Amino acid sequence: MGLVFDSKSANLYASWYRTPRGKAIERLVEAAFPLLLDPQPRERIVDIGCGEGNHLLFFSRLGLDLTGIDASPYMIARARERLGSRSCLKVGRAEDLPFEDNEFDLSALINTLEFVDNPLEALKEAARVTKRAVFIGVFNSLSWCSLSNKVVGLFRKSPFRDAQFFNLWELKALIKAALGDVPMAWCCTPLGNPLFKPYNHVSAKRYVGHCPFGSFLALSATMLYRVRTEQHPLKVGLEKAKRSVLDGITMDKLRSAEVYRKDERSLSLRENGEPKSQMFSL
Repeated sequence: MGLVFDSKSANLYASWYRTPRGKAIERLVEAAFPLLLDPQPRERIVDIGCGEGNHLLFFSRLGLDLTGIDASPYMIARARERLGSRSCLKVGRAEDLPFEDNEFDLSALINTLEFVDNPLEALKEAARVTKRAVFIGVFNSLSWCSLSNKVVGLFRKSPFRDAQFFNLWELKALIKAALGDVPMAWCCTPLGNPLFKPYNHVSAKRYVGHCPFGSFLALSATMLYRVRTEQHPLKVGLEKAKRSVLDGITMDKLRSAEVYRKDERSLSLRENGEPKSQMFSL
């Protein structure tokens, strides 16, 4: 079932989220999401692995219609406290989403694939419920940041001790296996600088680069539909349409029934298989 955050692991993650690295990654998400997806107000988005709602708050500022899902009831309870009625929140697994096909315009998996049992199935489910584009954010396995997270996890409790990190080529191959040959766009935190700058004074554009060795990768995949049903309007009014064959057969049967009802008063009676000359009338 992957890592499901309880109160202890949630507090560890929240503490990390407030570190310079955590803030740098949030800057990349806030810069990359509108750059890669161009979200429009009132579009429906589902945040898969929403945690306590950090990214839902950001999506709310963009004017999106919010839905969040997480496998941890504890994290969903914390998200409800923060978001109130601004978002529909559910407990559920990324590999088995309780939503209809194409229910959302956009979906997001930010620091979600690292913690699920089956990233491929999680991506397939995201594609199933999404009409336009899927946004994915992961820790880069080829960065110094990911290596240090793994090392730290060996000596003290860390939410990333059992996480699975991805590089750009692995992530692209995973998306292609799940979604097919779809258009992709990506960006990454630049090397070095964003982790140690005063965040309130640095432009968000500084957090977007295309070096595949930065600490965090953001990627969007655009949905393609190879078969589309086209609706053709009815050009002939119903009152002008010819009677269908089925309708004609039905009407013929009704007329036969009418004739039978008219003649049944004069039917001859049979007794022991022989007709009687007496006529029966009601």
